[in-house]
Amino acid sequence: MNILVTGGAGFIGSHTVERLLQGGTDQVSILDDFNDYYNPAIKRANVSHFADRVTIHEGALTDSAFVQKVFAEGRFDAVIHLAARAGVRPSIEKPELYIDTNIKGTFNLLEAAKATGCRHLVFASSSSVYGVNKKVPFAEADPILQTISPYAMTKMAGEQMCSNYSHLFGIKTVCLRFFTVYGPRQRPDLAISKFTRLIEEGKAIDKYGDGSTMRDYTFISDIVDGIIGALNYRSGPICDIFNLGGSQTVTLNDLISTIEEAVGKKAQIHQLPEQPGDVPLTSADVSKAQALLQFRPKTTIAEGVPEYVAWFRQMRDQGVVMC
Repeated sequence: MNILVTGGAGFIGSHTVERLLQGGTDQVSILDDFNDYYNPAIKRANVSHFADRVTIHEGALTDSAFVQKVFAEGRFDAVIHLAARAGVRPSIEKPELYIDTNIKGTFNLLEAAKATGCRHLVFASSSSVYGVNKKVPFAEADPILQTISPYAMTKMAGEQMCSNYSHLFGIKTVCLRFFTVYGPRQRPDLAISKFTRLIEEGKAIDKYGDGSTMRDYTFISDIVDGIIGALNYRSGPICDIFNLGGSQTVTLNDLISTIEEAVGKKAQIHQLPEQPGDVPLTSADVSKAQALLQFRPKTTIAEGVPEYVAWFRQMRDQGVVMC
């Protein structure tokens, strides 16, 4: 099988590429622009373990000619589309950048798939599409009435584009709504990463609200299990949607305590009001993924956070700037 992984140098992407190679996938290619949203050296380190076993196409999804060229040369059997501009708060500051990358970039990708006969695509969506959903846990059949950030809006648009291309052009698409993924190689701007670095350095962490907000944290190896399950999912509707979560909600206060224990230091708290665009709760109903993708999240937050801390310290000791 010949597979393209967009965003393959990033956090989730690099772990996915490793799993594909371990599983004996015939040919794996990466499309990534190695942008400076965070230190590109981290992404270079991510791919260093397997760079000689894959084909790396360095360029932007927004460049339609580049994307068409990659597809024309690669003639891929399937695409795992993980590349995106991520983050709720930055999307509020720079919505046009998110629209260009996440909407136009996904459009370019689907157009290239259509033109070259690629008939299977896995799309990385997000739990943020649920917005302020009062029904808990969130299920795929829940009506999406109001997204509350440009990032969430672009992911909802991506799902709708996948649906369009499935029904119009016969491309099997599987949209995966990720719930707060964490673990080694996690982006430096995310809570576990930022808190670990600041607590290690003896600096104050920003705590928004009273700490009662809750997230369904999902360890990276569990997420990759779901991605591989989606790649192998060939039955069901031509466009389908699945939640991938850890099935355990953790308060911000409990998360801070878990990181403190893993780091071995107490956090200094800089108290701030709640942030616009943040949802108060994410909680995944993963029964559909369990039934159809054989998805079984196994790693608890108490097990996963120390693994991230160990990786963070290893990278820091190697002189990589973790921001």
